Amino acid sequence: MAIVEVKVPQLSESVEEATMLQWKKKVGDAVAVDEILIEIETDKVVLEVPAPSAGVITELTVGDGATVKADQLIAKIDTEAKAGAAAPAPSAAPAAAPAVAAAPAPAPAATGGSMAGVAMPAAAKLMADNNLASGSVAGSGKDGRVTKGDVLGAVASGAAAPAPAAKAAAAIPTGVPTKSLPQVATLAPDLGDRPEQRVPMSRLRARVAERLLQSQSTNAILTTFNEINMAPVMEMRKRMQERFEKEHGTKLGFMSFFVKAAVHALKKFPVLNASVDGNDIVYHGYFDIGIAVGSPRGLVVPILRNADQMSFADIEKKIAEYGQKAKDGKLGIEEMTGGTFSISNGGTFGSMLSTPIINPPQSAILGIHATKDRAVVENGQVVVRPMNYFAMSYDHRIIDGREAVLGLVAMKEALEDPARLLFDI
Repeated sequence: MAIVEVKVPQLSESVEEATMLQWKKKVGDAVAVDEILIEIETDKVVLEVPAPSAGVITELTVGDGATVKADQLIAKIDTEAKAGAAAPAPSAAPAAAPAVAAAPAPAPAATGGSMAGVAMPAAAKLMADNNLASGSVAGSGKDGRVTKGDVLGAVASGAAAPAPAAKAAAAIPTGVPTKSLPQVATLAPDLGDRPEQRVPMSRLRARVAERLLQSQSTNAILTTFNEINMAPVMEMRKRMQERFEKEHGTKLGFMSFFVKAAVHALKKFPVLNASVDGNDIVYHGYFDIGIAVGSPRGLVVPILRNADQMSFADIEKKIAEYGQKAKDGKLGIEEMTGGTFSISNGGTFGSMLSTPIINPPQSAILGIHATKDRAVVENGQVVVRPMNYFAMSYDHRIIDGREAVLGLVAMKEALEDPARLLFDI
């Protein structure tokens, strides 16, 4: 027997712990070299853990939802074993963090208050997945607790009784894709047709919540608004779309115009591109623009580095790349670190108006919304124009209203007369 250990990969310097998501393999399964065994979520990214060697999994030392650290042992692979051969009974997967565990069911009166029959989180999830009734699996763990190994054995032997149909948990459309997240079915007392479901925050969601509260409590946030006539940009985009796509192999979207207009304004008013460090104002001589992207696991803000040096095609390609990576959970830590100014485009979801929250340590953020035909007055006449309301939130500690308002006006002028972007005027 030649055993190879599977360990948690190195985390970034600012990340101490990570959360195990869901094992893609179980004890006794054959794995190929570099086959993904599990994904591990930090508060910034999701890391894949590949099999270091081909073989058969003999042990999973931690279970779904467990908190782990870099270099921690999480599994063992026998490189000489074959799938289907008799394998040792799987070790009990440790319980997930208490915050994500379901409240244990009360012990039967006959046990005198012992923990016999109580399923550990990983075991409870497996029982729910296989529709097994509570109490139908005998526990071999400490104090009679039901382990994941007990459930696997019961499923294989067919000894466990399925849960009555009437007891099945109602599916609740949360709108959040939680298939890969470690969770234990936590149901409130019988509420009839008013079911509830408790789902733990992912590390990423918890980190987003923490940063937003930090932003609200440490910045003096104020928002200024302006309206943009998008007709000139829309006309130029329509005229150049076909040739642009043929030349660069990517579609010409609106985000490249928005990024270019933002950089145009930041050059005119550098304080919008600055940040606060203690009692100092740090002026950045570069333009790293964060693009807020919604992903299945939460909001992420990948960075367009040196956006002032990027062409329209460069911007469009990079944003498309980031969007796909966010969807697949493949964004790296280095792709989301830094940033001097951010853009959030809620218009893609139909937003009419919002007040975006600053992404610390930045001092300003641009919120873009849906472009709609609206009645406006031009030269004393009411006409219909495709209008977009822009909102820029800024830290009033270092940015005065003058710079904020004029910065947004500079973006407006650049978009309503795109030639300004070519001549930098």
